[in-house]
Amino acid sequence: MGARGSAVEVAYQALRERIVSGSYQPGHAFSQVQLARELDLSRTPLREALQRLEAEGLVVSQANRGVVVAPIDLFDLEASYALRLMVEPAVVAAVVDRVDSADVGEMREALAAMRASDQSSREFQLAHWDFHRVILRRCPTGFQTMIESQLTQIDRHQRLYFSRAVAVSDMTATDAKFLDAVEAGDADAARDILTFHLLDTALGVIATQDPGHRFCTLPIAVRGQAIGLEGLDELGEGQRAQISWCGSPADVVRELQTTHLQVV
Repeated sequence: MGARGSAVEVAYQALRERIVSGSYQPGHAFSQVQLARELDLSRTPLREALQRLEAEGLVVSQANRGVVVAPIDLFDLEASYALRLMVEPAVVAAVVDRVDSADVGEMREALAAMRASDQSSREFQLAHWDFHRVILRRCPTGFQTMIESQLTQIDRHQRLYFSRAVAVSDMTATDAKFLDAVEAGDADAARDILTFHLLDTALGVIATQDPGHRFCTLPIAVRGQAIGLEGLDELGEGQRAQISWCGSPADVVRELQTTHLQVV
């Protein structure tokens, strides 16, 4: 990568992390002059970095304000989880047999990092991504690209949710069961646990930000996979939603229960 390409990457990574971490809130207007001075870059690579961020939906161009951090839209977030729910569990189940001992070792290291008691919500989030990206690397490139694009949209929404101790506990426990299924080569259990995990996280992240959110795309994604989902309207009252499979899930799946979701 040439000097210009390196400068663009430096600016892109720095600005993306500030947006995702919450340092730049929705609506924050960028001063390109100030940023160029702060990052010690010329305006050209900075503009290219902002264009990359705009293509990812993290910033938008507004008349009279220039480039600003994109607003958080929970319906877009719900749609991103719905797409992952329809694709990711099935793809992961199909590639479980490609996972080797080195992959399992990486996942165990990431899970240990998730369990560390002195981490920030951002550090937990990054360890969580590391955990799931081990298997994502085993997926065909097209699926990787699609799933990664949804992760970009989801990324900054999770920070508030991961600051809650109960969310960290719920996710770590579910991921531990998922890893056991992967290590055992149990594709069906891995698929169903991941389905539960994605749905549980989506419900938690969204309900934390807006207890009265009216779900629309997640129920469609669930229905398309012959899965029952009830109790969404009661989430805002602190009750759990209920997920059920038309078939007979593995025993480990029947045991799943978190703050926001339980198997019935």
